[in-house]
Amino acid sequence: MKNAQFDLHYPSNSGFKKSAISFYKGEPNLKSLFYSGGASDNLEKEQRLFVTDSTISELSCLRNFISLFTKDSSYKANSTTSVAVYKKDILLVLGSGEKYKTIDSVLSIIKTALDFNFSRKCTFVAIGGGVISDMTGFASSAYKRGVSVEFVPTTLLSMVDASVGGKTGCDFEGYKNMVGSFYPAKNIYIFPSFVKSLPENEYRSGLAEAIKTALLFSKGMCSIFANEKEKVASRDNETLFKIIDGCVRAKSSVVHKDFREKSKRALLNYGHTFGHALESVAGLGKVTHGEAVAWGIGRALDLGVALELTNKSYAENAKQMLSSYGYDMESLPKAIAPADEKDDESLKEARLNKAKEILNSMHKDKKNSGSEMIRVIMQKSICRNIIQEVNENDILSVLK
Repeated sequence: MKNAQFDLHYPSNSGFKKSAISFYKGEPNLKSLFYSGGASDNLEKEQRLFVTDSTISELSCLRNFISLFTKDSSYKANSTTSVAVYKKDILLVLGSGEKYKTIDSVLSIIKTALDFNFSRKCTFVAIGGGVISDMTGFASSAYKRGVSVEFVPTTLLSMVDASVGGKTGCDFEGYKNMVGSFYPAKNIYIFPSFVKSLPENEYRSGLAEAIKTALLFSKGMCSIFANEKEKVASRDNETLFKIIDGCVRAKSSVVHKDFREKSKRALLNYGHTFGHALESVAGLGKVTHGEAVAWGIGRALDLGVALELTNKSYAENAKQMLSSYGYDMESLPKAIAPADEKDDESLKEARLNKAKEILNSMHKDKKNSGSEMIRVIMQKSICRNIIQEVNENDILSVLK
């Protein structure tokens, strides 16, 4: 049952009108949503290409939807994908995880639509987390120069961040989201109850993005994370809804004013310049996106203190909150830190080399200008945010 809806309107010069964002109570029922009088039900409309992954397709709450489709054994998909058919619609199941967030997967989506003669009036529908929505959105922006796309986010990370705002893309040459486009979904259908089925590491990954949004824009949400940890940890329904709704509305407000990230939208990258670099250095998929972002926020807080921009007490309290949720706040996280058995000088050199790897990867970040300076999001204190270019030595000082 639909619980709430609001529209995210885009600037008049963006080329897009709006995204209709709907929230639903109870268990996800995509069969009802798409085929039994739900929000998108219209069997006379053009084809829909549903895109999901091998993990999401096995969820028990999706069984009645997935079972509608019959596998097309005659279609020659590659070894990591499968294709099934229901009426005029197609279900494409891709491999699961960050390692499949590639241009080849994007092309698989496009090829499937082409092979089944999808017209420009078709709709692509992503059912999954940020990996699936990013790639499906990118494919929809490229197929026949643009077709409609809708999202059903199934992870907390996708609900609070990835599905909202129109950023699409894939990883390339070991770097995060290096190829992509701005192309928002026409409809976003949010079922908070999907979060109940997430493994703990995926849940914590989404929480990190939610905490980021709270630090940037909402003292009230920060209070939830600081004072209601038991409810957050137990995935209390009411608490989850408050977090998801608050994050979606906060991000929507920013995107409405700055769709193509010319100014204020860059704040949403808090922790990401450090975090994306960590993901690349560790090997994409080895560290969850949220864990990397949380660590990146810690580095940005320490950098702000070192530059005398950030209130030291605030930085310590924010890092303590992040640490209390299990996020690594060390200057070099355990995921890439050298082993301790080396002698002191060798260990020092090894740590410096890892710090330089992080720094080099930060230069590759698509948000940077290519100069020796690196643009970083920092904070003076809660909800008081700064965008500033910082030199390499200052960054290295908080990585060693």
